[in-house]
Amino acid sequence: MTALQPARPGPPAEPPPGRIPFPVVDEISRHCLRAEEPETVHIEVHLPRQPDPERLRAAFGEALLRHPRILVREAPGPWYRRRYEWELTGTPDVDPVGFPERGPGALERARAGALAEAPPLSVSPPVRLEVVRPSSADSSCVLLLTLNHTALDGPACLRVLATAAELYGGAAASTPLVRDPAGGAGRPGPPPPLRTGGPGRPARVAPATDVRGAGGNGLLLAELPVPRRPAGAGYTVNDQLLVATCLMIVRWNRLHGAPLRPVRITMPVDDRPRGAEMPIGNGTRLVEVGFGARECAREPGPETLAALLHRTAARTRALKSAPRPQLGHAATLLTTPALPVGIRAALTRGARRAAAPWTSTTLLSNIGRIPYPLDFAEAGRAEAVWFSAPAAMPRGLTVTTASTQGRLHLALRWSRTLLDDAAGQQLCDFFTEYLAATATLPAVSGGDGS
Repeated sequence: MTALQPARPGPPAEPPPGRIPFPVVDEISRHCLRAEEPETVHIEVHLPRQPDPERLRAAFGEALLRHPRILVREAPGPWYRRRYEWELTGTPDVDPVGFPERGPGALERARAGALAEAPPLSVSPPVRLEVVRPSSADSSCVLLLTLNHTALDGPACLRVLATAAELYGGAAASTPLVRDPAGGAGRPGPPPPLRTGGPGRPARVAPATDVRGAGGNGLLLAELPVPRRPAGAGYTVNDQLLVATCLMIVRWNRLHGAPLRPVRITMPVDDRPRGAEMPIGNGTRLVEVGFGARECAREPGPETLAALLHRTAARTRALKSAPRPQLGHAATLLTTPALPVGIRAALTRGARRAAAPWTSTTLLSNIGRIPYPLDFAEAGRAEAVWFSAPAAMPRGLTVTTASTQGRLHLALRWSRTLLDDAAGQQLCDFFTEYLAATATLPAVSGGDGS
């Protein structure tokens, strides 16, 4: 277990000089940008009271200086250059903090903006923070961050916000939080051979019956209990989330007449430290957890569900321990600077279209327990934190979870070319039902994980 120390104010960090070539994740994202489905990550931090506007603006600005890797913009260049590059600016080009008009509908408008409009890559930093007052009468407040996923991910931006919270509160001493990397599942033995489910083309999420093909993303947020596990269970909450996601999609597809196929769920794995030294950028690697078609052919009873959980735990342990590039070997090859970036962009988009039928079914991003107090002094500590990841086609659906104060905060986000609001609500109901079922299982032997 690693103690997660909160940030402490100190001398501002010196920004590295010059430019930084786009890492693999950034470049692949940059090649595939589409105006219809912006690559945004949205984060909501709910506070009981409103922070002082000028103190918050100053604290967030200082936090940006202490994490200078967030202060970047895309450097201009000709199409035939070999690399995209980030230009480190040292200071913000614009003030990223805004205070929209408060009152009814303010939060809904801010959410819609987070899904529809990404902060531009041409301006530093590629993130904006809106301080939203949902009600004129209520003192509660929502800090809504929108970040351009080509430049950084949710955990990195949350680290910057945690630094801002420390600075806002004067860095008062707080009890370091502890994260259990095993998710409380004990110390597993050596991982079994890597078996990630059945072969063949993966299932696609069936389109909603009445979808009209509108552009952009839809979003649904829900608050659920963190699922319990029996003492000595060989699986983690993350495994319960994976199983609930798989069963949710299988049930949805069954109701819509889609053929039964293996389900493959992309899962980000984040090995970065959560302290002030956390690298800022896109730091997760993606793995795929597979579920064979026969595993999900019928509604599972308690014994079948328990066995599925243990098999899933064995798969995730193997995947997490296996060395692998962030986006796999194909992405590494596509981003090798042997050709001009314009040609590589065309090749990448073509490869993505060709591989669409074999793209994973969905993405589950489990942030886990928020490892920072996010204490804004007189404005209070965060009561809830939601994240949502982009939901571009061909997946068209992402599931993102985080937990705060013993509650699980679930975000379903979907492409409106695939699903509508009614479909999102039904999927949420299915997920809630299956997650609750995983929390009522008796203790059983984990078997050999096969």
